[in-house]
Amino acid sequence: MSFSPPAIPSNPPFPILLDPFGRKIDYLRVSITDQCNERCLYCRPAAYRGWTPRPEHLSSAEFIRVVQDAVQAGIRNVRLTGGEPLLRPDLIQITRGISSIPQLHSLSLSTNGTLLAPLALELRKAGIQSINLSLDALDSNLYRQITGGSLDDFLDGFRSALSAGFHQIKLNCVLLRGINERELRSLVHFAAEHQVPIRFIELMPLTLLPEERNDLFLSAHEAWKLLGGDENLSPVPGFTGGHGPARYFRDRTSGAVVGLIGAMTTPDFCSSCNKLRLTADGKLRPCLGRHGEIDLRHEIRQGSGQTENLLRQAVAQKPKDHEFSAGYEPSRPMTALGG
Repeated sequence: MSFSPPAIPSNPPFPILLDPFGRKIDYLRVSITDQCNERCLYCRPAAYRGWTPRPEHLSSAEFIRVVQDAVQAGIRNVRLTGGEPLLRPDLIQITRGISSIPQLHSLSLSTNGTLLAPLALELRKAGIQSINLSLDALDSNLYRQITGGSLDDFLDGFRSALSAGFHQIKLNCVLLRGINERELRSLVHFAAEHQVPIRFIELMPLTLLPEERNDLFLSAHEAWKLLGGDENLSPVPGFTGGHGPARYFRDRTSGAVVGLIGAMTTPDFCSSCNKLRLTADGKLRPCLGRHGEIDLRHEIRQGSGQTENLLRQAVAQKPKDHEFSAGYEPSRPMTALGG
């Protein structure tokens, strides 16, 4: 009697990464630089000079290698962030390399948009499927006060993104009490005019001093009330808009889709967390709102072949929730951690 080996499935099941609390971890945010051309109040402190030396940044080949290993381990969705990722001269090379990885489901990008105009179409052709753009005000003077940048440059980039044909474009606005709450309605109408979702995000303790954070903090619930509450915002339970934690509503006045991200005030905010973060200098962070990093760069440059094991280690170390409300003080600002 002849022996026939068992058939190997042509489509073997994808590996699944589960953390200690049963959450499926399938999303990796990759910061490709800690540098930025803006100086947002909530992201990059005025005195920050702690740029990672360029040799300490992962190379394009190293970023691609890490993402390959991450996908092998179970990551399916990747977002390129910064700092400002458009400052990397090899951004297109990184994008092409990552987008060609088999079994990767989605590749997206977060940017302030001010450098996007000449690059939008090339990024779309290189494999970026969706893009998030930061927009904290439509008044040009207020925009400059918040970001240090130019609203006209943002609008040029935004128009280029619309023309490039990305699968999805989303706008992100950080809520700042006493600064941009009067802009919320204008921002919603701008989103409706261009048929893109807009998300309003609570200020997190990632840059400002505690007393400054208290003065500027505006909750997602207060934003909800400013936009009309139940009388104007109806839940859109089937709308996900990506891989993050936003709760989405339909603004009856304009028809816009409005997302609210309440990291500070939502009791179960972390219950659906599905992400890891990789910093530009090769540190893997299981949680944005807790200390603790795993050094991937050393392992990559030593050629140990342990990258996938370290990814699994990071998943095993994911905490149940963040410590933002327990006096958490970051060791580096948001521009160095990755948006």
